[in-house]
Amino acid sequence: MKKIYCSIAQIILLLWFFLDMTGLYFGENCLVTRSYKEDGILFLIYLVTMILFFVKEKIGKWLVIGWMSMWLFIQIMCHEWYTFFDSGFMGTLEGKIKYFSGTIQWIQIEGKYVPDVYHTVLHILILIALALTIIYTAKNRKKR
Repeated sequence: MKKIYCSIAQIILLLWFFLDMTGLYFGENCLVTRSYKEDGILFLIYLVTMILFFVKEKIGKWLVIGWMSMWLFIQIMCHEWYTFFDSGFMGTLEGKIKYFSGTIQWIQIEGKYVPDVYHTVLHILILIALALTIIYTAKNRKKR
């Protein structure tokens, strides 16, 4: 696999994550609120690991894989965990439902938290970028 595929996936992920820094509304409908105060450091860490991947690939690929793995784990614990187990470590189920009630949802189920559109797409993009980077790294390792 060529580096360009994981690079494109990482850039798309970075652009999608950037929406979290600025917020995005379609009239009254909120895709994601501006959360740079809460998530800005996470954005910068991803940006730095991505830059290292492009300029110092030997170490950068491991840093970006490590970061995206931790980031995906954190996202699952903060979102999907509540969907499957109706509780979690980031507050109550009711608080989670209320906090995201103003965002664009795929589906709303009374008393159940389902990740909103922004977070679902974010998680899929993290997974794709991570998988492509791991595949790229593994295939290039075999060539050496």
